[in-house]
Amino acid sequence: MPVRLDLHVHSRYSPDSRVPVDAFVNHLGAVGLNGFALTDHNTVGGHGELGALAQRHPEVLLVPGVEVSTIEGHLLVYGIPEAPPPRRELAETVSWVQAHGGEAVPAHPFRWTHGVGGRVAQSAPVSALETTNGHNSRRANLRASRLATARKLGATGGSDAHTLADLGRAFTEVPDGTASVDELLEAIRRGRSLAGGGPAPLALRVRLVARSTALRIRRGFRTV
Repeated sequence: MPVRLDLHVHSRYSPDSRVPVDAFVNHLGAVGLNGFALTDHNTVGGHGELGALAQRHPEVLLVPGVEVSTIEGHLLVYGIPEAPPPRRELAETVSWVQAHGGEAVPAHPFRWTHGVGGRVAQSAPVSALETTNGHNSRRANLRASRLATARKLGATGGSDAHTLADLGRAFTEVPDGTASVDELLEAIRRGRSLAGGGPAPLALRVRLVARSTALRIRRGFRTV
């Protein structure tokens, strides 16, 4: 059976989530996941905690990651111990990530906020696109999927979890036997990752927008 991972998860180390990292680990079995990637906004502050949990739970795959804000939009980064410099061009950030041994995947490329948009997604020097995002509209996910197919890229999925209830709504499947971060990165590089799951229902997306707006007001409208 393929290995199922949620490759887009935000913990209390992000400004818009309050979930402890261990809560996600403890909830994996309930939603049929074999692991997840911790992708907090512009920080690797949770990596130490994630590493300790990985040692205590060798049966699951816990992936160090980050969601970095580029000039064009958000970029998911996997497999490196430090956060890339934010607010740079996407292509420059991708090169930085690859030079440090990681892999980068544009997050929710067709979302109207924080997505890179079609022009950048069509030329981004990456091996995969996030084609299924649990907070996206169905239409935005479909556009991303069609573009990944047209470009012959791999596909990833992630719930974009900011609450425990989000975990596993969207996910990535990689070949059976994938048991390490390096093996996951190789699967993404070779286009051997598939996206599954789906977007949140409309009513939930409305609540998510309201929650996001309240958090932005609390942050003084600072972007993440």
